[in-house]
Amino acid sequence: MSAKSSKSKSGTDWDYLASESDAGIERSDVPRLGPEFWRKAALRMPQRKESITLRLDQDVLAWFRAMGRGYQTRINAVLKSYMEAARESRR
Repeated sequence: MSAKSSKSKSGTDWDYLASESDAGIERSDVPRLGPEFWRKAALRMPQRKESITLRLDQDVLAWFRAMGRGYQTRINAVLKSYMEAARESRR
């Protein structure tokens, strides 16, 4: 079974990665997570998304698609940012 279940083929060499050990990973720039981090840590589950049909101007959709994979996620992020800014402006 593939390590990735999307329709597109992964460019990752999963067999090579599985054969490597963690000993060669450089971690000197990764900070240690102390007790304070874990006291403040909270589990965040992703929000459920709803599938809809949305009509967008052709140039808007082309612009987002030109950024590559994840364009729908970016559109959602822009809309969410707008929503949050609009909420803040009403306070």
